[in-house]
Amino acid sequence: MTLRLLNRRCGPLSEATTAQIQALPLQQLEALANALLDFQGPADLATWLAAHS
Repeated sequence: MTLRLLNRRCGPLSEATTAQIQALPLQQLEALANALLDFQGPADLATWLAAHS
């Protein structure tokens, strides 16, 4: 579900980004799901992943 929401908010995700998200522990995946509500685009996702990976 999180990946679908990210695709809608940020556009199509690269395979590398998708793999990085799928590798997140459940707690971080839940945090990402909450954070994505505030994302304006792919740069916000990249920033979040850099800070939490």
